[in-house]
Amino acid sequence: MEYTKQEFMAIVTGREIKDGQLIILGVGLSMLAGYFAHKNHAPNLMPFTEGGIFGATPVGGLPWGIECNRISANATSFTNAIDALGFLVASGRCDNAVIGAAQVDKYGNINTTVIGDYEKPTARLPGSGGANPIGALARKTLIITLHDKRRLAEKVDFITTPGYLDGAGAREKWGMAPGTGPEVIITNKAVLRFDAATKEAYLASYHPDCTVAEIVAHTPWDLKVAEDVQPTQAPTEEELRVLREVLDPHRMISIYEKKGYV
Repeated sequence: MEYTKQEFMAIVTGREIKDGQLIILGVGLSMLAGYFAHKNHAPNLMPFTEGGIFGATPVGGLPWGIECNRISANATSFTNAIDALGFLVASGRCDNAVIGAAQVDKYGNINTTVIGDYEKPTARLPGSGGANPIGALARKTLIITLHDKRRLAEKVDFITTPGYLDGAGAREKWGMAPGTGPEVIITNKAVLRFDAATKEAYLASYHPDCTVAEIVAHTPWDLKVAEDVQPTQAPTEEELRVLREVLDPHRMISIYEKKGYV
């Protein structure tokens, strides 16, 4: 069964989402993963975007943004970022978040601000948007990124979105709620989870056509490997049908694939 790596990433991320959760979605693969979960196995999911669109079902294909007509057309409510971030996220009600990362490190800290020195960067990135409060205040965060030494880092150049900062106890030290933080990093090669004691990301599963050795070689820190590491379950025919026929009939995901977006 053929599928693209981006489709695989969206499905694997969607599997992490549980029915009944209140969840905030970023753009691109983040949104596709969330709405896939809603259609596939989580009918009582309560998705919303930082633009204030709550309870929508995409119409006519994958939305281009957080206020796209494809999700605003049939939303349960359409308010604003103040309600989304200031009420639902900041109040601690948000169970989960799905966000992409330009750069992410072994503690799940995300950089979408600059590459290199802040004053004289190699590249200036789009910035936070709502990603800072989302990462700080949502109960759990699912991170999607590509698996290479440009996207992954032992330490990010700038912390736009806090993960576990510098390890165990750091979030609590800075006033974030106990038990919150990144849940998983899903890449085009692997699933990385976080050690309960150290809060460092380790290899939990490797995708088809990838090997443990390859993944370790493409990770810029001393990546630990779970004793029970195993292959990631490939997409089923039904999962691909839901993703393509229901959510992405025009295969807009191919655009993300070609441009290397997440």
